[in-house]
Amino acid sequence: MLQAANLNLYYGASHALRDVGVTAEVGKITCILGRNGVGKTSLMRALVGLQTVRSGSIMWEGQDITALKPHERAKRGIAMVPQGREIFPRLTVYENLETGLAPLPRGERKIEDEIFALFPVLHEMRNRRGGDLSGGQQQQLAIARALVTRPRLLLLDEPTEGIQPSIIKDIGRVIRDLANRGTMAIVLVEQYFDFARALADQFILLQRGEVVVEGDASRLDADDVRRYLTV
Repeated sequence: MLQAANLNLYYGASHALRDVGVTAEVGKITCILGRNGVGKTSLMRALVGLQTVRSGSIMWEGQDITALKPHERAKRGIAMVPQGREIFPRLTVYENLETGLAPLPRGERKIEDEIFALFPVLHEMRNRRGGDLSGGQQQQLAIARALVTRPRLLLLDEPTEGIQPSIIKDIGRVIRDLANRGTMAIVLVEQYFDFARALADQFILLQRGEVVVEGDASRLDADDVRRYLTV
């Protein structure tokens, strides 16, 4: 289980996260919702160590990882699919996937067939450069690159952004399938409530760096959540 508590994060004098807490259990999906600029990506970056928190704690599998560097967290089974995908456009699809193998011991650095079973289009285009893929295909590549690390905690930062509806459905099916296997905890950042509601087991809603609504997805009031998401 991931247990982050009382996280405070600053950018200079700007207080980006204010005593934020989040939990994620293996086999379940925790969804973080909120408008642009409320701290969702800052929270994700804090969880993987790309942004240092000023106070608070991050526990993973019973151990405090607050002070660990990103590569140390990766070796402990934490992987993130960043907003904007951040694939390598000049590398082939296969080479992009290979970059995800770095956290694994040398003897385990292998791209499993399951990756291509989840995303068949990547097998078809494995020798194409990442920059030649459509936006939806690049998003699938970014998710696959995270999965080659065989994570036990998977963080996805707005995987539906700028993606065509057919691929959004495919990504949703993959996320639910991964959760149902019971081998990883998933934290999903989303702006689109309907997509999140279809997947989430629990919700956290952020506003101005603070948690304003949280709880079991089945008990949250949809109108209340939408009120915070409406611009």
